[in-house]
Amino acid sequence: MPTRLTSVDTVHDEGSWLFTASDGSEQTEVTVLPCDDGVTAWVNRCTHEAQRLDRGGDIGAIIRDGGVVCPKHGSVFDACEGGCENGPADGSTLWTVDISVNRGDVFLTDDDYEFVHEGGIDDDDGPSSSSHLQF
Repeated sequence: MPTRLTSVDTVHDEGSWLFTASDGSEQTEVTVLPCDDGVTAWVNRCTHEAQRLDRGGDIGAIIRDGGVVCPKHGSVFDACEGGCENGPADGSTLWTVDISVNRGDVFLTDDDYEFVHEGGIDDDDGPSSSSHLQF
């Protein structure tokens, strides 16, 4: 049975939407990105190196001219098709995760993944400290 993730409007308003899924043996981050009037979902990892494309929280994914930018080396992946035509990831394609849209809601429909929670694998509120020092 498909799991409701979020709404298309939320993805378009926020620029991306990050969640964690499990394939039964390990957890994987998935980013949902705006694409034309709809959305697409990709494993949240650059194909060149295991860099997160969507940083979650207030940062999210860096989207430029319809592409998601790898924050480490600047490769840009087409948000709709997943392909990259520049930088170290040139010629590669992001790993897709099947989703569907029904009445404006986004559902996880990929049989290989089960929804775990919203946000990234290790998302938290940042480092905790009892120090009074501020930077």
